[in-house]
Amino acid sequence: MRSQPAIRTAVFPVAGRGTRFLPATKASPKEMLPVVDKPLIQYAVEEALLAGARKLVFITGASKRAIEDHFDSDEELEHLLESQGKSDLLNQIRSVLPSYATCIYIRQSAPLGLGHAVLCAQPAVGAEPFFVHLADDLIRGDPTSCLEQMAEVYLAKRASVLGVEMVPHKDTEKYGIVEIEADKSSTGRVRSIVEKPKPADAPSNLAVVGRYVLTASIFEHLARIGRGAGGEIQLTDGIAALMGEEAVYAYRFSGKRYDCGSKLGYLQATVEYALGHPSLGADFRKYLASISNSVGGSGGKGAKRAKSGKGGRQAGKGASKVKVRRKS
Repeated sequence: MRSQPAIRTAVFPVAGRGTRFLPATKASPKEMLPVVDKPLIQYAVEEALLAGARKLVFITGASKRAIEDHFDSDEELEHLLESQGKSDLLNQIRSVLPSYATCIYIRQSAPLGLGHAVLCAQPAVGAEPFFVHLADDLIRGDPTSCLEQMAEVYLAKRASVLGVEMVPHKDTEKYGIVEIEADKSSTGRVRSIVEKPKPADAPSNLAVVGRYVLTASIFEHLARIGRGAGGEIQLTDGIAALMGEEAVYAYRFSGKRYDCGSKLGYLQATVEYALGHPSLGADFRKYLASISNSVGGSGGKGAKRAKSGKGGRQAGKGASKVKVRRKS
C-alpha cells in the first residue's frame, strides 16, 4: 500500500494586487501572468503536487476569480476542442488539475500581510504541517522541485523549514533575513530572523524566498503577535515567535529562482522557460540569435512615438467609455 505523504496541504497566498505590473493586473490576477503557456499559479500548483500535496488552499482577494476558473472544469471548451479534433490541447486542459487534488478558496478580508493570509488558512489546514508557496517566486529545482527537497528536510528534522538563498547585501531590505548556526551547510538551524533589515543591520545576506514548510504551531503565534512592519501581520514575526518553542531550519535549495514579482525577473523567466520548451525552444533560440545585434536598442520608432505623446496615446484623449452589448 502506498504511504500517505508527510505534507498533504499547500497554501497559496494570492490576495495581493500586483501593483508593480499595472495595468496588466488591473482586472487579472498577477498569478495568472503566463510564463510561455502556463500561468504562474499553475507552476506553483504543479510543484506542490509533486511534493505530495493533495489539498490546495488559495487565500484570495478582490479580482481573483480567474484563479478559481482556471482550476475548474470547462465542459464547453472541452467539447469544442474534442469536436475540432484538438486532442493535445484537450489533454492539456484536462490535466490542469488532477482528480485526486482538492481546491479550497478562502477570502482574505483585508490586506493585512502574509502572516494574516497564512492565518486565514488555519480552518482548512488543521493540525498538520503544510507548505506555503508564493507564486511570484518561480523556482526551477534541480534535480527535484524545491518543495520536494524541503519535504525531505522536514522528514529528517520534523520541524519547520524555510527556503533560502544568498542575495546581494544591498538587497536585504527586500526580504526576511536569517542567521543560521551552520553557515556552510545546505541545512542549518535558524538563530534569528528579521523582516527586511537595512543592509547595515542585516545579520547575514541569507534571504527567505517564497517556500516554507510550517508546523501548525505557527497559527497560535500569528494569532497573538499583532501588526508589525508596515502595519501588517508579518509571517517573519510569527516564525521568530515560533523559534521560542521549537526548532526552525533554513534550507538552501538546489535550483534557480526567478523573481516574477519584478518585471525583469518575469522577463528572465519567460525567456529561459521558452528556451527550454520542447516544441518552441529551438526556434526561439534561433530568433534570439537573429536579433542579438539589435538587442539593447531604444525599442524603435514606435517607442519614440509613445514617448513623445504622438500616436495611440493622443488618439485616446477625450474618448468616452462605452460598453456595447450584443444579443446572441
